[in-house]
Amino acid sequence: MCPGSVEAAGAAGKSVCVMDAAGPLGHALVDRLLRRGYTVHAATYAACGDDDEEEEATTAALLSHLSSSCGGDAYRQRLKLFRADPFDYHAIADAVRGCAGVFCMFNTPDDQAQCDESTVETEVRAAHNVLEACAQADAMERVVFTSSATAVVWSGAGAGTHHDHEEAAAADEKSWSDLAFCRKFKLWHALAKTLSEKTAWALAMDRGVDMVAINAGLLTGPGLTAAHPYLKGAPDMYDAGVLVTVDVDFLADAHVAAYESPTAYGRYLCFNNAVCRPEDAVKLAQMLSPAAPRSPPPPSDELKVIPQRIQNKKLNKLMLEFASGVYGELD
Repeated sequence: MCPGSVEAAGAAGKSVCVMDAAGPLGHALVDRLLRRGYTVHAATYAACGDDDEEEEATTAALLSHLSSSCGGDAYRQRLKLFRADPFDYHAIADAVRGCAGVFCMFNTPDDQAQCDESTVETEVRAAHNVLEACAQADAMERVVFTSSATAVVWSGAGAGTHHDHEEAAAADEKSWSDLAFCRKFKLWHALAKTLSEKTAWALAMDRGVDMVAINAGLLTGPGLTAAHPYLKGAPDMYDAGVLVTVDVDFLADAHVAAYESPTAYGRYLCFNNAVCRPEDAVKLAQMLSPAAPRSPPPPSDELKVIPQRIQNKKLNKLMLEFASGVYGELD
């Protein structure tokens, strides 16, 4: 049996929307949700300069992923494709209409050179429009908003500037990256994720939308390079013990748990690997630059282990409860 192929109780006849469904996480979520019995509205954002060929390529990539997964062809009748735009509220509203749930994510550029202040504006506008559309959808039960650990770790006295790490407080779901600090050091990925998540939370609370946020570590997988915007300031994150990564399967499972678990609430830091040892850093560097010459292991006297100062106990508890079907009290 394929992982995640068991149908969810109450999923039959229920529609959910994945937006933006074009990236690896979107593909994995669409696949899981179809296998759990949902009808899925897979919406992809139109990037500046997109044409029909690019749109067809995006759709083909999604369908190819479904076809390669077990039972993919059998689920296509419950897949509905939509074309949206971060600045087009009506297109977003069309995609979420009739849905009981929305998985909202924004795929930032893979290259730091393409991630700038305009990226911040686009993500904030997208968050505003998606949450407003969700607030107007009669059947809406919950929104799962994909944010980033970079919206947590960059405090003004944290990953970037705090050198007395022995006394540094651990980052958790209550932590927020400092906006002025992110602007000063042009941490556009962190700024975009922080501002868009804050925008989403403000609208969710104002409109009474049940929302859960997943603050994901660096998503690893094919095509990831050292130029990814998440990795700007990576040495500082490593030194502070807050450099974390996550694979797409774990991240997708966390999203499903956050949507279906009755006790899910607030923010969840999501990662399954903390880069705290020199050998971990070497492995990550080799993943980012597979063609580069392999570096010899560091001398034993340089093997300094960085204490991990970020924790995801809240998510681990949720995942255990979701797997067992036994839910405890809210914290």
